[in-house]
Formats: sequence, C-alpha cells, structure tokens
Amino acid sequence: MSNLSYVRYRFSASAIQRAVWLHFRFSLSFRDVEEMLAERGIDVSYETICRWVLKFGPAIAANVRARRVQPSGTWHLDEVFVRIGGKRTYLWRAVDDEGEVLEVLAQSRRNKRTALKLMRKLLKKQMYIPDEIVTDKLGSYSAALRELGLTQLHVAGVRLNNQAEVSHPLPGSGLFAKP
Repeated sequence: MSNLSYVRYRFSASAIQRAVWLHFRFSLSFRDVEEMLAERGIDVSYETICRWVLKFGPAIAANVRARRVQPSGTWHLDEVFVRIGGKRTYLWRAVDDEGEVLEVLAQSRRNKRTALKLMRKLLKKQMYIPDEIVTDKLGSYSAALRELGLTQLHVAGVRLNNQAEVSHPLPGSGLFAKP
C-alpha cells in the first residue's frame, strides 16, 4: 500500500487501514467500526470512517487485487437458473481449474447477448486471454466466442464442464448443512 498517502490525516495509516478493513471484511456499519476503534482507544466519528472508506477503499482493493495469484489458463463457464424474488433468473459463473470463482453474472435471459456480456466482463477483469474456455453445449457460448474471435479456445462437451457444475451447490446436497 505504498502508493497511498496518509499525509495531513490526524490518525495513523494503520488506524485508517484497520477501519477500512473492518468495514469491508466483516460488513460492519460505520457506527460498529467506530465502537470497535473506541474500545482500542481511537476516538473517531462514523462520518470520518465513511470518508476513509470512500477515499481509501478503492485504492486498497486495487492493491489487494494486484497481489492476487493469477488464475489458471483454463476457464469453465456455466449457467444455472435460480429464483430470486419469485422470478426466474440465470446465474452465469466462470471458474478456473482450481475452483476459484472468476466472475458471476445474474441475468433474466439465457442468450448470446448475455454470454457475450459475461465474457467481456471476464476478459476485462482478468486482463488476459485464457488458454482454453470450457463450456457445455449451449449455443450462446459458441456465438459469443465467435463474435469475440476466440473460437479456437472453445472446448465444449457434456462432462468436460464439471468444474463449473460443482461450483453451483444445490440445497439438500449437504453443502448447506447447518452446524
């Protein structure tokens, strides 16, 4: 986090980073973070914490993202339908060989336009072209890859996409077991 400057701030860089980290890591409200810092002897208002989160949050997230290990060169894409608010929605997911979720997209349609949107988001976020893109035999993927000029990377098959299929845990499968 060397490119962040905490000059002219009353509190130390570690206190500011801790406040931002608490807010994002544990989904705490600004008032909760204020109370936690007060327990440690740091008297700061929730408005100040809000300003810190708005100013330093994106920069800290960019630093963390830059230090992440690059995913493998094989991406597995799949879609599953779920009900959100009683409405049928398709959840499109992209995972790598190790099961790391690369991108998630929820859309009401299951067509070429949506597949194209997922792939563009994925390529923009990952900033590199994979060695292989594994999908099921849905025609939307083929059409989207054709438009992007990545048909040589496409591998489609019935059982080849198991890595992405496993990333959709289903209720009753034991993955949602209560402790």
